[in-house]
Amino acid sequence: MPPEELTIVQSLVEPGDPHQCSDSIDKNSILSHLLEPLVEKVENGYFRPCLAVEWGIKPDGLTWMFRLRDGVFFHNGVRLRAKDIVDNLRRIISPSVGGTYGTEGVYASYLGDARFDAISDEVFTIKTEETMPDLLDLLSEMPMGYGEEIDKITRNYIGTGPYRLGSKKSTEIELEVFNEYWGKKLPVNSLRFLSQSDKFRRAEMVLDRDADIGSLVGVEGKGLADTSDRVDVREFASWLCVIFMFNTFEGPCKDRRVRQALNHALDIEKIIDNIKDGAAEPLNGFLTPHHYGHDPQTESYSYDPDRSRNLLAEAGYDNGLNLVMDVPTAMPDEAPELAETMKTYYGQVGIDVEIKSYYNRPAYAEMVKEKRIHDLCCFDSSPKSTFRVLREKLISKFRGPWWQGYNNQEVNQLFFEATNTFDHEKRRGIYQTIYRIITSDAPWVFMYRPYLHWIIGEKADFWYPGPLGLTKIK
Repeated sequence: MPPEELTIVQSLVEPGDPHQCSDSIDKNSILSHLLEPLVEKVENGYFRPCLAVEWGIKPDGLTWMFRLRDGVFFHNGVRLRAKDIVDNLRRIISPSVGGTYGTEGVYASYLGDARFDAISDEVFTIKTEETMPDLLDLLSEMPMGYGEEIDKITRNYIGTGPYRLGSKKSTEIELEVFNEYWGKKLPVNSLRFLSQSDKFRRAEMVLDRDADIGSLVGVEGKGLADTSDRVDVREFASWLCVIFMFNTFEGPCKDRRVRQALNHALDIEKIIDNIKDGAAEPLNGFLTPHHYGHDPQTESYSYDPDRSRNLLAEAGYDNGLNLVMDVPTAMPDEAPELAETMKTYYGQVGIDVEIKSYYNRPAYAEMVKEKRIHDLCCFDSSPKSTFRVLREKLISKFRGPWWQGYNNQEVNQLFFEATNTFDHEKRRGIYQTIYRIITSDAPWVFMYRPYLHWIIGEKADFWYPGPLGLTKIK
């Protein structure tokens, strides 16, 4: 039987601005209880209705029409109207919203020229400047607040979600069940989120009964479950891709053979065992199996030092190669250890690596965004949208924020074809073709997707992570 109250401990409890583009699990776990999007992403390009129950595209391929769910109320008792959605969308693309870790202006780059109109209280339209079959990808990331007080959304968080804001402090936030919620009544009446930056300590708090769910406790905290029969572990294979992006503007990594060699030089499974204690899964390209257009038949790069040396020799580096690798000290937290391990592997095939470490993670993100990396840089690819990953990181036409010079005209043309294909399965096929080409071209070192872990107490034994990997009660 679910309890009246649950206490969840995570790294941070500051929800921040709901309209900033962010893939933070901590932030989105809290916000997902308070505010809701028009549609909810499941996986593999599928969505289910949330605030919008019907949608469709007009023959022009530009104008989308949405019908809102009837009987939805905000936490202040006001009924949801189409005008609220329009007010939210206009704020989301506003430069005033800003961003974190280089995400400023991401949504504006897609919808900055779009037109939003409320046709009636129940119906609104979005007209884009270009065809965008993957528009729902973007809308699923955008929580909607009370439009009349949209300028106060970062303080009052008035939404339509199953919980409303109770109290908020720097280290604690309390949510109270919203009795007028349109959906099913949730089993827990109040949620308390606590902040604790140390992963192991989060797990200990559950063991000590100071919390019911310890979020993202890592392999460090996961081991505590073996010491007590009062706690259990929940595991989720994440949407995150841990990667190293190559500088393909200039230098040795402009050569496809060098990039392939650097992939073949690494024993990813052994790296996962040693650094992640087995809690990750090798990538076979730039997406995870959750992503729309991922191709499970694409072969990942095998560990083959001889093949690596041969490729380097073909590229003219049979006498060795010197590279400079940029590495942050966090996000991913294991980045320094990864870099040292990779340096050892690369040394075995004649590559000498100089590691440059960066302690200011936001500044590091800006450096990558400004395309000032050396030969390769550690990064993570977190968007759950294939459309976004391609446009922001890999399609040369857009020179996206994280694009580092990769240019394949066949990929560009296929992407243009995908953005004009509204048939779901045909578009998936195009993305899978793109996937295979990019894997072969190796603009990144494809490392792994980590597993996420929660440690749970007896009161939370009913809880499992949902399809997006959030700490969300449902």
